[in-house]
Amino acid sequence: MDFTKHKEILEKLKMTLTPERYEHSIGVAEEAVRLAETFGADVEKACLAGLLHDCAKCFPKEKLLDIVVKNRDIWAIDECELLNYKTFHAPAGVQVAEREYGITDKEILSAIRWHTLGKKNMSLLEKIIYLADKIEKRTRPIEYREQIERFLDTENGLDRAILESYKLTIKSLAERNLVICYPTIDIYNNLLKEFY
Repeated sequence: MDFTKHKEILEKLKMTLTPERYEHSIGVAEEAVRLAETFGADVEKACLAGLLHDCAKCFPKEKLLDIVVKNRDIWAIDECELLNYKTFHAPAGVQVAEREYGITDKEILSAIRWHTLGKKNMSLLEKIIYLADKIEKRTRPIEYREQIERFLDTENGLDRAILESYKLTIKSLAERNLVICYPTIDIYNNLLKEFY
């Protein structure tokens, strides 16, 4: 994929992300474009949201927490979300995308906000970025990706693939004795009702 029109964004990301995280971000943008073309979303918005979804990922934990706490009411941050610092980068990424990268499009910012936990009734772009983050081909293991991707060609494929992703996430969190946010369970149950 040709990212030449996003050269400035790429240069800045390269300076602020680890090499693996940078590679992941390119992979998410590529996958987001593919999914946007398949499911009829705005390709340019998908590309930008994919590139920037982890723009705050490599910030120190304390800086992320500070950003999140200061903007808690704006981004509807649940108490449960504060239990795991690994999810702080999503709401913090909204501020970074706005201030550091000049992104003002609400759809793109919302897709960045919800790419880790997701939410009920996600928009098409939010779904695409959520899923692209899980199945991009540059850094995600093929065994994991294939378990999710096999649903994309089925009826309601995007939602079915997202449901499978939630199943795998919940299983992984439980196996590692990590806290599962109750919105994650709610989203899973909501999707489950649609198909079973």
